[in-house]
Amino acid sequence: MIARCGILIAVVCCLFIYSKTSVMIFAVNNENTDTTVIKEQITGNLIKTVHYLAEEIGPRSYTQTAALKKTADYIKSALHGYGYEVSVQEYSARERTFENIYVVKKGAAHPEKILVVGAHYDTVSGTPGADDNASGVAGLLELARLFADEQPGITLHFVAFALEEPPFFRSQQMGSYVYAKKLTDGRSEVEGMICLESIGFFRDGPDSQMFPLPFFRFFYPTTGNYITFVSDFQSRGLLNRAKNAFMQGSSLPVESLSSFALIPGIDFSDHRSFWKFGYKDIMITDTAFYRNPNYHGIGDVPSTLDYERLAEVVIGLKASIRELAGDTDR
Repeated sequence: MIARCGILIAVVCCLFIYSKTSVMIFAVNNENTDTTVIKEQITGNLIKTVHYLAEEIGPRSYTQTAALKKTADYIKSALHGYGYEVSVQEYSARERTFENIYVVKKGAAHPEKILVVGAHYDTVSGTPGADDNASGVAGLLELARLFADEQPGITLHFVAFALEEPPFFRSQQMGSYVYAKKLTDGRSEVEGMICLESIGFFRDGPDSQMFPLPFFRFFYPTTGNYITFVSDFQSRGLLNRAKNAFMQGSSLPVESLSSFALIPGIDFSDHRSFWKFGYKDIMITDTAFYRNPNYHGIGDVPSTLDYERLAEVVIGLKASIRELAGDTDR
């Protein structure tokens, strides 16, 4: 009798363990399935946007006003489709009118504090601009979509900037400068800015990564398979918080650099405009011409980008924005 009871107890315990294990396996598999589905959706949306901007529209320089308008209309339509009220900041440059397009996700805890996430949608003349910067615009739209149903602690501004490229680069007619000035004039409490600049090109070959200074190769990987966070010294704390959160949210390797703007490339995008007004800012980049041989050329086409890794950039940045924006209702 005792032996039979022992056998019965053992069988019950085995069944219980099997049941718990089965539930756990199902839960893990279900979670992995959900993550896979989410990443597939992000990847598909990124491909759609990059192909539309760089293939169907093509070059989007300041002289190609019809192409810029078509691009702006696409951005507005996408943001509106995610449930946002879309706003436009018009301004003039060289006797033409250009638009910064933005949406606002109001913060619950501290709505007066602002985190700006931005990317430029123009190109230099003659390039389809898949990496520079359809990839950044695609990432911007996906991040706006992913936060559409969340409640951040502080207010988020998702902004598509006009006129980052020459002949307006480093001028007061850059869309980002106009937008940053508006925030300053309104005495807005800007906590920081995240600039998405060329984020979709990756290489796995040896010595596929170049650097602004030769000695950098002793401190950074020489294979161009990672994303890079760049800031000035003032923004180092913001960068470290964003980077640490990114590493928790994404499997993509990430490197970072906080340095002086005199290093070539450190200030080569819209974050420079925000630095000019004293704001803390980070540039997220695949390092552009230090890695991508198609930079500002006719070869910067959609087929050259790695959309799986671009999706990982977006997934990681979602974690970064959650960290910088405070508590969110997930």
